Amino acid sequence: MRLSNALVLALSGLADGFQTSPSLALRSPPQTSASSVKTATLAEETELVTLNGDATYEDINALAFRALQKQCKTLGLSAKGTTAALRGRLLEHFGLMRDATKVEVPTATAAEIEELCAVEGVTFCDESDPDFDFKSVLAEVMQKSSVGHWKSATRKLKTLSKKYSTPDRPVPREAYLAVLEACVANRLNGARASEPARRILEDMSTFGFDIPEDLANSCVASSLGDGPGATHDNCGGIDAALAMVAAIEAAPGGESTLSEASYGKLVSALANDGAADEALLILRSMVAEKGFTPPLGTFADVAKAAAKSRGRAEEVLQTLTIAKAAGYVLDNIASVEAGRELLASGVVAAEQMDNLALGLRLLTAAAEAEGCAPDNGDALVASSSSAAQRACTLIHKRAIFAACNDGNWKLAVKILELMPQRGLTPATSVWRNVVSACCKKEKSRKATALLLDWVTLADQGKAEKPPVSVFNTVVNTCEVCGEEELTVRVLDKMRDTLDTEGNIITFNIALKRLAKAGNVLGCEGILIGMLSEGLEPNVVSYTTTIGACAKEGSKNPAMAGMWLKRMRARGVQPNYHTYNTALAACLDGKLQSTFIASQIADEMYADAEREVSCGLEGSANFKSTLPDLYTKVVARNLMKQLRENWRSGDIDMDVAKTSTRVSFLKLVDFDKKNALDTAIECELDEDEAIEVADQDYEFSLLKELHSDDHRTAMV
Repeated sequence: MRLSNALVLALSGLADGFQTSPSLALRSPPQTSASSVKTATLAEETELVTLNGDATYEDINALAFRALQKQCKTLGLSAKGTTAALRGRLLEHFGLMRDATKVEVPTATAAEIEELCAVEGVTFCDESDPDFDFKSVLAEVMQKSSVGHWKSATRKLKTLSKKYSTPDRPVPREAYLAVLEACVANRLNGARASEPARRILEDMSTFGFDIPEDLANSCVASSLGDGPGATHDNCGGIDAALAMVAAIEAAPGGESTLSEASYGKLVSALANDGAADEALLILRSMVAEKGFTPPLGTFADVAKAAAKSRGRAEEVLQTLTIAKAAGYVLDNIASVEAGRELLASGVVAAEQMDNLALGLRLLTAAAEAEGCAPDNGDALVASSSSAAQRACTLIHKRAIFAACNDGNWKLAVKILELMPQRGLTPATSVWRNVVSACCKKEKSRKATALLLDWVTLADQGKAEKPPVSVFNTVVNTCEVCGEEELTVRVLDKMRDTLDTEGNIITFNIALKRLAKAGNVLGCEGILIGMLSEGLEPNVVSYTTTIGACAKEGSKNPAMAGMWLKRMRARGVQPNYHTYNTALAACLDGKLQSTFIASQIADEMYADAEREVSCGLEGSANFKSTLPDLYTKVVARNLMKQLRENWRSGDIDMDVAKTSTRVSFLKLVDFDKKNALDTAIECELDEDEAIEVADQDYEFSLLKELHSDDHRTAMV
């Protein structure tokens, strides 16, 4: 007689009712209350926390794929493998591996059961299918998958894998594929099936099953969304995609399973999430190892992510290098928007590294691209973002300053002319530096042209109006270069642009022009015009006017002495420049001029003594009256003139030596070094310092005032 399997199990459950030997008795595990189980579990968890410090089983189990990789790298463990492999390494490292609790239930052999149930004429035979449960659950997995119930299918697949599969009877590949297809439907069911799909891919990789390309690419691409971390409604994301890629690549033939589009989408997601370094590694692998040619948009995403953070400019340059290795030509890529974004990131990186040559080279490459009409590629690159526009402006500004410091006015002008073409607005300091560079090289026509261009842009609202000082610089250069027509044109443009005749420096430049011609009356008219404009002439104005009296061939000592009296009457004190110029005006060979010079020398010496005893407040170059080397040269020449006067019988020699000559000897014998050691100079406040800077500029205009045919731009 044969008994069914159910009867055998029933008999086994009733075995405790038979009187058998202790070795054969089937014992149930000891019964415990729910509270005692909970207490034991809490005690176990507490023990884990205490033994393992900060790291707990739950902490490690909650880590995402990238966090697991990072932790493994930090601890010196291998960061390659699936999520389960990485988590297992960490658990093993911290000693947190949990073995499944096994309850040993005594089992009876067939002979023992037959002995227990021995009935004469009755025999037992188990004819049930040993794979019944496995096949039943497997059938449910396939049925749920076929109708698209991916949640039920994944649960059944997990049950099949955990409870019924054995090394001799593994879950078949078809079951994994059926559930995976159910998960992949509708873009991983809105990315909600990302985690089940990841586990299936990892299991297939672990068991050595190859993964179809279409399913693999669909899983990776569908797990990436537009939300934070490339998630979709908080499902899927970068970590899930990276874990899938690791599992797919570890499967048989997995190195060539994923497509260029899948890798590219993952790279862009990483870049948009700020993980430029990870994105760059995958991008390099795509080009160098897999031979892919990613679209320019992928390179642009990585470059933009790196350019957003300072200190990562090198990664932008590496991205450009990889793009060139992929076959892209930098001179052509500006014809598409993605290429312009890539070049813009390169310009931003060049500015961060202060690599002016690289930044200008990238913009030049953009300018050479075709297909950007009606605009130029460089202008589109510069205007692609606020960061790119700022970087382009700073690169041009620094390049112009460097060229001006090197005296390369041609390069400075060329870069300045490129700025408006690229939609960049030069700052006032940029215009001023370039104009000054041209003036220093006596390029009056180029300086005038730049100034007029500047005024035109200011009228269009694209630049600030040039200040009076720039007009003065150009006017002075035109004067030095003998460009009378340009001088008048610049002055007229200043009047029209700024609605003013200029400032005191402008008038002093005009005075210098008349003084060089010896036009004393013209200088007097300028001074009267200054007073009518509400401008009080300063020491430079009077000194320049006196310089007209010292013009060779038209010296006028009496007028020079008169202007000294007039300036004192207006409360303006002469300095050593003024006295030197007035003394030089007396070198006309006449005795009367020598007498005037003697009086001026006495006044200069008295002012110098007063300065030594009372101190000097302000700039020594502007206010000091201490005689310098030129003073002594002029004084000696005046003594020679006096000697010629007594030799010609115009004055008695003894009288000349005891009276007129004494004044000149005081200046010749004056020890300026000794005087400077004892003199007191007061500190300047901020306003006085600015005034001194302007006055120094004005005195530079008087330099070599009386040198004939000497063309030097005093700017």
